[in-house]
Amino acid sequence: MKYRYLTRAAAAGLVLFFGARAFAQPPITDGVYHPPATAADSAIEAQTTAVASTLRCPVCQGESIQDSPSELSQQMRDLVRDKLKAGESPDQIRAYFVSKYGEWILLEPKMTGLNIALYALPVVLIAGGLVLIAFLVRRWTKPAEAEEG
Repeated sequence: MKYRYLTRAAAAGLVLFFGARAFAQPPITDGVYHPPATAADSAIEAQTTAVASTLRCPVCQGESIQDSPSELSQQMRDLVRDKLKAGESPDQIRAYFVSKYGEWILLEPKMTGLNIALYALPVVLIAGGLVLIAFLVRRWTKPAEAEEG
């Protein structure tokens, strides 16, 4: 009989403990309460990640603002998030950063003007090198009789 009350008290204690944890606020890690994310917030975060992955970090220069740990890139990601929440499209946000930093801020610049030459030059050099190699190989492998005649 005495154990029955003890088990009931233990069960009630567990229910209260785990039940209270279910309704508790999430831990505050940075001094600010962050409410649970909604589906709209998840969509904004996905768009923020997509846009931030196309912009170059002005500090690191070899990384996108999504991958960079610098404080400036964090501020730029926050700005991208704010602009997306305000209803701007990803293209409008990229155009904003291009107006501030120039075409250089894009990790993959558009193929216009001089950029076309920069995209085409490696292809032309590789094709020219292959033609040169083919010409030299034919010349070196030509039979000796054909050269004397």
